[in-house]
Amino acid sequence: MGQTDTVIFDVDDGIATITINRPRQRNALSIEVGNRLLDLWEQVDADHNIRVAILTSSDCGTFCAGMDLKEASRVKAESNVDILDLLRDPFHQRMRAVEKPIIAAMTGHFTAGGMVLAANCDLRIGVEGTLGGISEAKVGRGAPWAVPMLWMLPQPFLMELMMSGELQPIERFHEFGFINHVEATPNAVRERARGLAKSIRDNAPLTVWAAKQSIAAAMNLGCKDGFEEAKRIHERVYSSQDAIEGPRAFAEKRAPRWSGA
Repeated sequence: MGQTDTVIFDVDDGIATITINRPRQRNALSIEVGNRLLDLWEQVDADHNIRVAILTSSDCGTFCAGMDLKEASRVKAESNVDILDLLRDPFHQRMRAVEKPIIAAMTGHFTAGGMVLAANCDLRIGVEGTLGGISEAKVGRGAPWAVPMLWMLPQPFLMELMMSGELQPIERFHEFGFINHVEATPNAVRERARGLAKSIRDNAPLTVWAAKQSIAAAMNLGCKDGFEEAKRIHERVYSSQDAIEGPRAFAEKRAPRWSGA
């Protein structure tokens, strides 16, 4: 386990939990938080004992309010530098390359950078009655990071989010399938996330890896080429020891002992 004042990192039984811990700032993303998250995604990928990660935040009614605009304003005034220039991964793109599944356990409203984090996760769980959106148009910023969401949300809805900047009920995101589950409280969100994480952790790790890689490939390549790439990715699965262990465990009526090889 390791932690800073603003981000808490914990690993327990194959599940990593990353908690943004700035409740007084509505869990806004400071330079410190952004750079710390990048380091932690590297750590999640490098640790073979971690099978799945949960991204969450301290309870304050907001999962993440986005960029810390007060810090951005101060940085601009003091050094005439845009805050994005001080971030090693300004659009959190490293998240999209993490080989382990990432579950967003969203404890409240999610907007701007909070939406970036949500979109870059693989599964998303939120609290009923909360709001989400892409509010950059209201503060003169931009959202190039929203382009991959075109493969997650209907185009007219995404255009409305980006151009109006208005927040939308989480229930609408759930209707479109962007949110996997909506729960009554932050604790229930975390419980649901933990349950999903355990299910993923207990499955064949190479199959889970191939599922994430295949979906990402199809988003990049399209249906036909994506299918061919998925078949190539799954060659590693079918030739693995786990592909032998799974059917054997089923026949012997016992839990499989996955090796990831």
